[in-house]
Amino acid sequence: MELRLPTIEQLRTVYDRDMKEAFPSAELKPLSAIERMWREGWYTPWCLFDGDEIVGQCFLWLGHPGWALLDYLCVSARARNSGLGSVMLAKLAEAEPDTVIFGEAEAPVHAPDPAMAERRLGFYARNGLRLADYETEVFGVHYKTLYLAKGEVDERQLMAEHRFVYENSFAPDKFARYVRIPYDPNRAPGAKVAWEQ
Repeated sequence: MELRLPTIEQLRTVYDRDMKEAFPSAELKPLSAIERMWREGWYTPWCLFDGDEIVGQCFLWLGHPGWALLDYLCVSARARNSGLGSVMLAKLAEAEPDTVIFGEAEAPVHAPDPAMAERRLGFYARNGLRLADYETEVFGVHYKTLYLAKGEVDERQLMAEHRFVYENSFAPDKFARYVRIPYDPNRAPGAKVAWEQ
């Protein structure tokens, strides 16, 4: 197994074959946005290859050097439940040794399937990700924040870098309307809308 970048044709294939199947359409960036962000240097679409076959994806949305949001983690349907999610996270840590990788996992309290959300958090914990002391809300979905790093991380800086990823990509009005970092439990939840809106 090897983690490496796909060709543009391979990216398009796994997007149609794996990503559309694994993620609700409201949570999936349009392929055109992923391709544009990759061209502009703000995205790294790592893929896990088993020989010539791609069996998983772990896409990074890049911020300042040394910081990246784990945008998507996906194992191909035919390869699920074989430990490849853990393999990908380990290989991602090897490929990005000087990067603090942070991510968002749906908060069980507001998830449509709380048990699945708990299992997802358990998976990340088993693979060395730590819970940050702040949560987020993006496009109306409440998330726990996790991160993977070699050493200690200043969580104030983590939150600033987390905000930067979105602020750098969205117009100020869109950021203000749809991104809440940190999440405020006393504020009414935002409307759930598709990423591309």
